Amino acid sequence: MTRRYALRDDQWERIKDLLPGRAGQPGAQARDNRLFVDAVLYRYRAGIPWRDLPARFGDFRVVHLRHSRWSQSGVWQRVFEALAQEADNEYAMIDSTIVRAHQHSAGAKGGRHKRSDAAAVD
Repeated sequence: MTRRYALRDDQWERIKDLLPGRAGQPGAQARDNRLFVDAVLYRYRAGIPWRDLPARFGDFRVVHLRHSRWSQSGVWQRVFEALAQEADNEYAMIDSTIVRAHQHSAGAKGGRHKRSDAAAVD
């Protein structure tokens, strides 16, 4: 089984206690939270429809339903908020030597500006 889109062990350790369905919590115990989270990550990272999830993740309809329930109950929001507090934004650093801007973005005068057609397309 490929782990290309899956969580590493250290990533799983950071979020596992934020998820519902753990032993000792009220309600039903989740079958396999890690496999479920890996299925959701796989779906979004691969850019595929739910129905194209590989069979190793189980029935795509069950995965989709669980994802929807977690979204509606705020589980994903709580996970993202917790991870954002510990964010290491070093990867987002941009060195200006690699960023190029069009001359007009720097306030260059002259030249005729063409309006984008994007607003007209709906």
